[in-house]
Amino acid sequence: MEHFNYHLDTLVSLRKELHQYPEVSGKEVATAQRIQSFLEKFPPDEIISHIGKTGIAAVYNGKESGKKVLFRAELDALPIDEVNEFEHLSLNKGVSHKCGHDGHMTILCGLAMQLHFKRPKTGAVILLFQPAEEDGSGAQKVIADHRFLNLQPDYVFALHNLPGYTKNQIVIKNDTFSCAVSSIIIKLKGITAHAGEPEKGVNPALAIAAIISKYNQLIQSDISKKDYLLITPIYIQMGNKAYGVSAGAGEVHFTVRSDSNNRMEKTTILLEEIARKIAHVYQLKIKMNWIQTFQANENKPEAVSFIRKAAKSNQLELLEKETPFSWGEDFGLFTQKYTGAMFGIGSGTDIPALHNPDYDFPDEILKTGISIFYHISKQITDAN
Repeated sequence: MEHFNYHLDTLVSLRKELHQYPEVSGKEVATAQRIQSFLEKFPPDEIISHIGKTGIAAVYNGKESGKKVLFRAELDALPIDEVNEFEHLSLNKGVSHKCGHDGHMTILCGLAMQLHFKRPKTGAVILLFQPAEEDGSGAQKVIADHRFLNLQPDYVFALHNLPGYTKNQIVIKNDTFSCAVSSIIIKLKGITAHAGEPEKGVNPALAIAAIISKYNQLIQSDISKKDYLLITPIYIQMGNKAYGVSAGAGEVHFTVRSDSNNRMEKTTILLEEIARKIAHVYQLKIKMNWIQTFQANENKPEAVSFIRKAAKSNQLELLEKETPFSWGEDFGLFTQKYTGAMFGIGSGTDIPALHNPDYDFPDEILKTGISIFYHISKQITDAN
């Protein structure tokens, strides 16, 4: 790859700088400014700032019309205190890049270098630095932005680093790559009473217990089998630490995971129906809402074939995964609307897991990510 090795040190420095100044979802103002400043050194034909509030889209055009391919990286970090002791330690207390988004952004910046030196033959390559992936709101904000509607890519791709997998191994899968995930908040309101006269009130405790029990009966936790469904209780609150008072209100939260968007849609309706019926039985008023919703990444076989060919061209080990990942990723909204796929790059078998306080993105896989993205883009823009 032309010009790449010469700039590897530059990219590692960028990655460590991004790691030092992390920002949580929706607040990635300084991160976006750092990315834009870097891109201006390798100017695209168009930079769209503040897309989806804090995002950036950089467009590198070919000389002739043709297919447009989009590659996405995430801008946001997590509200986690870092426990590492290296020099590029996070300087923003309580916030750190524990999912590797600093590395993902750097890979896209490395791709920008390549495209600056060698534009696509036809069509266009779009580099999207997306905000707010971690809370599930960023993809929706970008797709709803009228300026994104003008881009309309033919193909979309994203990657994620994968601790626990051999370093630089490419992990692919047709159909569902990562699960649909959403969280429900159920609020129940009854009547507060004296603890010695609970019959004069309406306590939500039995309703909460009934909801948990009924939801538990729906679980199919083996992801290798059909209709995978995981329902995890996350938080329960009821009454106060006032021992003479029978609680008159409470709430319970669950996170729900499914192996398909269709299954999740049906499950959402069912869970609401169950909670509503139980609230009625126990004479409670009920309010429900869903938060942090992630569509499943449903990879199109055509898009996965581009990744497979790119891995083989770079002589990289390829793993065809049999089951989806159970975590959510809001790139699923892109693969729902456009032909595309997400894939993984092994981060190594001996590094901490994602979201752990001592995780750090391995710079050794930067070149691999850039190479795969670049070869995917060439397959699409050279073939028009």
